[in-house]
Amino acid sequence: MRTHTFTTGDFDFALPPELIAQHPAPERSASRLLDGSRAVPVDRVFRELPALLAPADLLVFNDTQVVKARLFGEKPTGGKLELLVERVLDDGTVAAHMKVSKKPPVGTVLQMAGGFSAELLGRWPDASGPLFHLRFLDDAYALMAAHGHVPLPPYITHADSADDETRYQTVFAANPGAVAAPTAALHFDAALLGAIEARGVQRAAVTLHVGAGTFQPVKTESLAEHVMHRERYHVPEATRTAIGACRARGGRVVAVGTTTVRTLESWAASGQAHGDTGIFITPGFEFQVVDALVTNFHLPRSTLMMMVSAFADYEHIMALYRHAIAERYRFFSYGDAMWLVRTPPVTP
Repeated sequence: MRTHTFTTGDFDFALPPELIAQHPAPERSASRLLDGSRAVPVDRVFRELPALLAPADLLVFNDTQVVKARLFGEKPTGGKLELLVERVLDDGTVAAHMKVSKKPPVGTVLQMAGGFSAELLGRWPDASGPLFHLRFLDDAYALMAAHGHVPLPPYITHADSADDETRYQTVFAANPGAVAAPTAALHFDAALLGAIEARGVQRAAVTLHVGAGTFQPVKTESLAEHVMHRERYHVPEATRTAIGACRARGGRVVAVGTTTVRTLESWAASGQAHGDTGIFITPGFEFQVVDALVTNFHLPRSTLMMMVSAFADYEHIMALYRHAIAERYRFFSYGDAMWLVRTPPVTP
């Protein structure tokens, strides 16, 4: 266990570019699963997950739905632009990232591909905010569904396709609002969910609308200086009840994905079942809810690398990543997965 203060550089590693998965596995549950629950890692296939679960366990998923949040358009001058809608606000306006050569002034009406317009209202959440505040002249969700593109991560190099519409979405997505998929859950299909149910393992859901900030590397060397991105979350009463019942029967709360961890631990830390979270989980964090974790492999120097290192011990995580690279696991959103438990690794 590391005793000195961590810096961002501690979470860096060299990844051969060819290990970044550009497309999903032919079958969701046919991805590889690195079992990191022991001191010596075990190479598995994802459909073996039920064997790692006990009937008393509770599997908690993030049921957010990815929206086609990438939109293209132009300014009145003809200059091209790209919007990535980060969130639809309560009044129907949107907060978005804008990629454009020269930022247009407030009041500009942008002409978007698909024949609709967007009025620039200013910045969000305030005048110096990082996002742009816009009003679409129709329902934002309907416009994105009709004219938007799947917001694939920056490390996936192909343009979005019909296959991405299906595969960059979980089979149980229910609540629209994410601009990135809860990728650990992409490995679950109907057959695997059926096998988990047959084992007696119960399921519950939370919602966290994943934002584009999830892909951003930490740019400060000091972790204390990093400003964490914020995301909306909700822990339903039924899920809170299910967690209490799981505890009572001696089961483990198994989070599917770091976004589920972020949601559950935000609820535990704040006492609020819904809201905006800016929780930043780094080594030394005291987990209150999550006992085991299914997660994909994460970007170097990212907050997610820091989270899993907090969960399952920094040295152990770095050893698992070295093993995954040596064994040619596939990385990031369309890549393979890992199984972690929040206990000191035991010997085989």
